Amino acid sequence: MADYLLNALVTLLVTIDPIGLAPIFLALTSGMTAGQRRDVALRAAIIAGLVLFVFAIAGEGVLTLLGISIPAFRIAGGLLLFWIAFEMVFERRDGRKKKSAEKALAEDQALGIEDVRHIAVFPLAIPLISGPGAISATILLAASAPTFVELVLLLVIIALLIATCVLVFLGANRLDRLLGDTGRTVLTRLLGVLLAALSVQFVADGVRAFVVAS
Repeated sequence: MADYLLNALVTLLVTIDPIGLAPIFLALTSGMTAGQRRDVALRAAIIAGLVLFVFAIAGEGVLTLLGISIPAFRIAGGLLLFWIAFEMVFERRDGRKKKSAEKALAEDQALGIEDVRHIAVFPLAIPLISGPGAISATILLAASAPTFVELVLLLVIIALLIATCVLVFLGANRLDRLLGDTGRTVLTRLLGVLLAALSVQFVADGVRAFVVAS
C-alpha cells in the first residue's frame, strides 16, 4: 500500500504542479483584489477537484465502454506523461501553459467577458490544474488501485493536492519571491526526472500486461 500511495502522490504532484502554476495564477489574476483572487482560487480548485474525482471513480468504466483496455491506456498514458516530463526537464512546459493562459484571456476579451471568475473555469481549472496529464495519471492510478481502500486514499491525495493548489495560489507572491527563476527551474527539472521514471514504469507495466494476456 505504501508504494502505491507514494507513487500516486508523486505522480499527481508533478502532473498538477501547484508550484509551477503559481506565476501563471499571478499573471491571470493581475489587477484583481485579494478577495477576487481568493474567489478565483477556490472556484478553480473545486472545479478541478470534481473533474479529477469523476475520472478517478468512473474513468475505468468509460475506457471499458469505449473498448479500451487498461494495458493499452497504461502505455498511452505513460507516453503522454513522458512527454510532459520531457517538457519539464527542458523547460518547455511553463511556456506552453503561459501561452494557453494568454490565449484564454485574449478570447475572453474578444467575447467581452468581464467576470473575473470566468478564468477559474478556463484556463485555470481546465486545462491547467486538471489537464490531460493529471487526468490520465488519475485514471491510471485508479485502475491500478489494489483494493477499494487504496482508491479512497487516492481520492484523499487528490483532495490534499487540490487544497495545496489553493494555498500556493493564495501565497503565490511570497512563493515567487522565495524561489525565484532559478529555484523554479531546478525544482521543475527534478520533478520532471521523477515523472519520466514513473511514466516509463507505466509503459512497462502496460507492455507486460499485454505479453501476459497474449
